[in-house]
Amino acid sequence: MELEAVKLSWEAGCNIIVGQSHFIKTVEDIAEIIYTSVPGAEFGLAFCEASGPSLIRTEGNNGALTADAVKCARAVGAGHSFFLILKNVFPINILNQIKSCQEVARIYCATANELQILTAKTEQGKGIIGVVDGGSPKGVETERDKEERKALLRTFHYKF
Repeated sequence: MELEAVKLSWEAGCNIIVGQSHFIKTVEDIAEIIYTSVPGAEFGLAFCEASGPSLIRTEGNNGALTADAVKCARAVGAGHSFFLILKNVFPINILNQIKSCQEVARIYCATANELQILTAKTEQGKGIIGVVDGGSPKGVETERDKEERKALLRTFHYKF
């Protein structure tokens, strides 16, 4: 078995959701979730089919984001994984709907941070075994940090 940390990159200012699903129907279902949940959201989606022709299946309404998603899918190369790049929408706005999608088996992360996907390669293929999302903690928040956190959430209108 071979272990690898695959660093992903995508358009600055965007978020990524990485997950695992079990069927090519996922591609259309996730696209429908985005279209019906957040008008004006831009996205690119790549899904690694794990049998048959084993293609990277795609959907999206932004060619550059779809190309970024394909780049991530190729780099990781894990069957039944999907890579959803988002613009003008935060993962929090669609994450529960994606988790409820009947084909989605797991969400590994939803982030705008630097991201590494940890993979294991066997004679059968590659699989995702985890993620490294951002960096390690540098300390504990102060009262000022708490105020800034609360202000940021209100800036995004996630809190009153």
